[in-house]
Amino acid sequence: MDTQTILVFAIFALAVFYVSRLVYRSIFAKKGCASNCGKCSADFSHIPTDKK
Repeated sequence: MDTQTILVFAIFALAVFYVSRLVYRSIFAKKGCASNCGKCSADFSHIPTDKK
């Protein structure tokens, strides 16, 4: 096998790993909406609100 073929297989394997990791994290999310956008875990407790 030449270097180009090995590089293509390596990139394909990394892409499969990345997509598998995204699917796993969305299925087994512990909290939030499981979209992995990061805004569900933001801490807004320091922002005052008008509600009492």
